[in-house]
Amino acid sequence: MHAPHPPVTDAVDKSDAGPDAKPAARARMRSTGSLGRRMIGVAAAWILMLLVGGGVALDRVISQAITTNFDDGIEYLLVAMIRASDVGPDGRVRLLEPLGEQRFVEPYSGLYWQINGTGQEPLTSRSLWDRSLELGPPHSDEDVHVRDSPEFEGEPLRIAERDVMLPNSPIIWRFQVAQKREQLDNQLQLVRKTIVRSFAILALGLIILAALQTIYGLWPLRRIRAGIAALRQGDRTLLNESMPVEVRPMVEELGELIAHNERQAEEARRHAGNLAHALKTPLTVIMNAATARAEDLPELVVRESATMRRQVDHHLARARAVGRRGQTQLRADAWASIEAVERAVGRLYPECRFDADGPRDIIVRIERQDLDEILGNLMENAAKYGGGSVFVTVSQADGAVIFLIEDDGSGIAEKDRQRLFDRGARLDTGKPGTGLGLAIVRDVAEIYGGSVSLEESEDLGGLAVRLILPAAL
Repeated sequence: MHAPHPPVTDAVDKSDAGPDAKPAARARMRSTGSLGRRMIGVAAAWILMLLVGGGVALDRVISQAITTNFDDGIEYLLVAMIRASDVGPDGRVRLLEPLGEQRFVEPYSGLYWQINGTGQEPLTSRSLWDRSLELGPPHSDEDVHVRDSPEFEGEPLRIAERDVMLPNSPIIWRFQVAQKREQLDNQLQLVRKTIVRSFAILALGLIILAALQTIYGLWPLRRIRAGIAALRQGDRTLLNESMPVEVRPMVEELGELIAHNERQAEEARRHAGNLAHALKTPLTVIMNAATARAEDLPELVVRESATMRRQVDHHLARARAVGRRGQTQLRADAWASIEAVERAVGRLYPECRFDADGPRDIIVRIERQDLDEILGNLMENAAKYGGGSVFVTVSQADGAVIFLIEDDGSGIAEKDRQRLFDRGARLDTGKPGTGLGLAIVRDVAEIYGGSVSLEESEDLGGLAVRLILPAAL
């Protein structure tokens, strides 16, 4: 029993892509960008975001500290001026002692004071000369209030003011001390320039560090790429360099893939050699008979052609199974395959009775066509060499599917069972065949990780073939 094979010409058309197939395949691969640039870009963006946020926060803290220190100096002079003030007999405010600050007596020195009272002429420092300070908004308390004022053109001021009631006076006096912001602004500008420069250098250094770390971290991938290129060019046969722990599993899997491909290529070369050797003898027989103009040439051609056909079927089955065994999505319904093979074999041996038993939901991890090929060979042999009854049992245990094909024939001696798996071995030469059926079953089953063995049937008394294949998850 043989399942139909796809046309040979289709396989040739799909595989014969020409010498430019590999460059064309590489050209069709779409790049998603550089992994190194992506990592450096993410690191740079994160570094810049953190440094900008930290720089802004640091600028606010330092600026607030500098401004507070500047205001404390103005407030100190304001408090000293209030303590030195008194109201004279004429009701006007006066300073009992001069303030210990030389800039108060230097015109336009940038440090000024002024005292205002309702209905009174303001009392000003000599440094104001012909100018006076504007009064700010009214206050409902006696706390010190600090504000910025642009009232002097080209000379922004920082003013501290406080409303005070002096002894022996019902008037609320407003004391003001003003200092130009030039010193404060210079300090703030220097601090901000220092922060920007420092953080810019820090950002550049961190980005360079991230780039070096990325290049060093991805360097094993460059070594892997160089190793694969050497493999492709034939300069080496293995990837055996020492790799980091994170990369080593990938290298090991890649090595296993390369070894797998090497095994498949070796199997393909071996199968091609075996097929050529198997076809050489029949072709030689046909050529010799044709050259000698043998009388039985037609019968000989038919017989030898059948032999060559079975050889081709055998090697095609192996090649197909080798190409499919790495596919994890392979699934075949065991019961559906049994019923299909039973119908096909039943047409060849209508006098034979077929029975089957087992769960109906068992799935095998194998290509359906290969499962049909295996069961077809085993059930056809059971029908051909049995006594008229074939019983098939299917079960599942420990991740494996077990097929037991039994017949009621005369069985096979234990010493001859293993010899039947040899290519071309036959015990009954009175029936047609080439002796390749069990060899095909064994080879295909082993390719899928299974096994096949011959036993004695306990129920029917004939031969029992135990086939074990992996179950689909």
